[in-house]
Amino acid sequence: MSAIQIQGLRPLKGTVGIQGSKNAVLPMMAASLLADGVTVIRHVPEIEDVFSMMGILESLGCKCSLEKGVLTVDTKAASGHRIPEEYVGKMRSSCLLLGPLLAGRGEAVTYYPGGCVIGKRPIDLHLYALKRLGASFFEAGGMILARADRLRGARIRFSYPSVGATENAILAAVTAEGETEIENCAREPEIVWLCRYLRSMGAEIQGEGTHCIRITGVKELKAGNMQIPPDRIVVGTYLCAAAATRGKITISNPPEGELDAFLEVYGKMGGQYNRRSGKLIADGSGTAFPVPFLETDTYPGFPTDLQSPLMAVLTTIPGKSRIRENIFENRFRIVEELNKMGASVAVSGREASIQGGTCLRGCTVRARELRGGAALLVAALAAQGETVIEGCSFIYRGYEHICEDLASLGAQIEEDTGTAFL
Repeated sequence: MSAIQIQGLRPLKGTVGIQGSKNAVLPMMAASLLADGVTVIRHVPEIEDVFSMMGILESLGCKCSLEKGVLTVDTKAASGHRIPEEYVGKMRSSCLLLGPLLAGRGEAVTYYPGGCVIGKRPIDLHLYALKRLGASFFEAGGMILARADRLRGARIRFSYPSVGATENAILAAVTAEGETEIENCAREPEIVWLCRYLRSMGAEIQGEGTHCIRITGVKELKAGNMQIPPDRIVVGTYLCAAAATRGKITISNPPEGELDAFLEVYGKMGGQYNRRSGKLIADGSGTAFPVPFLETDTYPGFPTDLQSPLMAVLTTIPGKSRIRENIFENRFRIVEELNKMGASVAVSGREASIQGGTCLRGCTVRARELRGGAALLVAALAAQGETVIEGCSFIYRGYEHICEDLASLGAQIEEDTGTAFL
């Protein structure tokens, strides 16, 4: 059983570099199926979700290698169209392969995706977009069977700006016949990076970062070559850790302009930050002010992936804070574990009320999903005594070397391997 042990109440200080973005690399890996050749992606994090996507690609006939952050995907012998159920159950992003498989093979077989307990996260919008482009779907024995003789450009208007559905629509449309217009699409930075990547492969795309993306299909794409940007959610997590411990840290390679909503809240809590020589210097020593009301939203709003780590910080600040979760209905599962540590958090529907300033105390808690697990790390760093976090495989889905990184900033932390990082 994976576990992490933390001795709290040690302010973080120092400089840390940030891994490549999980949410950017996964759709790029899926895009490798759109070209015949060897794709090279650099600054790739060695995390469980990346290894799972590699496993899927290899099951389809690709040859994959990840060494020192450089991922190569050779698709020359790839001919499969069935996504193994074992991977679908682990990782929701497996559904991003539907678009490329339909575009390149004309068929795909998969299952309803898993890998998450924070909400229902239906794939209806994915299927809607692909149907608009000419795909047909059937269900048999728990499987989803997809077919498309030829994808053709269409007008797609989403009822909700889903990131994954937007990515799937883009991946399917870049080689579809004719023009595609995607309206009310997601605007997240990962969408922008995917479009840049596809454009480097020869795709014709306009409008990324807005609510309307226009694509003119091309007959073929060349293999891609791209460096992954730093992970904005990891940056936010580390800033939360510094704020919870009233520490001061420097991010050596922060993303540009992708964390404005988070940094605005960070400032309201009393945190200070500035950019100097390409670095983000953050001082959380003055973190002392509750947040009367905050709600998560699609980009450029406050990211749902940082809601749980922020909640952990707010438990350490005297006064009442309130959070409304608008994206995933089960994101508050972390509350039970925080309250075990002495926090005072009450949930009513989609809102959580945090009465901060109570003393957090170390105990044994369990991570049940990725960002909630990261939030427990943040709380443990600010707690008296020792905290043991079980279920850490969830954390490793998205954080490459989080224990080593926190240790380099002064945390007293030990993984279940018996290796201490002091």
